[in-house]
Amino acid sequence: MTSIQIFTGTMSGTAEGVAEVVAQRLQALGYTAEVNLRPDAAALLRNPNEIILICTSNTGSGDLPDDIQPLYLELTRSYPAIAGRRYGCINLGDSCYTTFNEGGAALDAAFADLGAVRIGEPLVIDASEGEDPEALALAWLEEWVTLL
Repeated sequence: MTSIQIFTGTMSGTAEGVAEVVAQRLQALGYTAEVNLRPDAAALLRNPNEIILICTSNTGSGDLPDDIQPLYLELTRSYPAIAGRRYGCINLGDSCYTTFNEGGAALDAAFADLGAVRIGEPLVIDASEGEDPEALALAWLEEWVTLL
């Protein structure tokens, strides 16, 4: 059975809510899914066969939320051995900011720079469009799981 760990970074709780709904749907589809609210390199390295799904928001200045920032720093300073590791991305932001999507894109790039292999295209959810982020994530997930 495929195991998926969802790394969450959130400022207001929206990304956490999306991660929880995604985890429930993955479990209903027969996957083992766990939401990690404080991801770090130890969690990343615990099972090399586990798929990582990043679900993060961005701050208005384009940075990552405080709860996922340590993971980004470990990736860019300690260079954990994650070559070949499979991962996906859900990025929540607001296009009214000029730094829209920068935090999530930086985390995605950090994974790729270390040789991790992204599954599918990232989902970028724009709060300015007013759509339900959980519904958008679930629709994206239906296609994403076919790529696993």
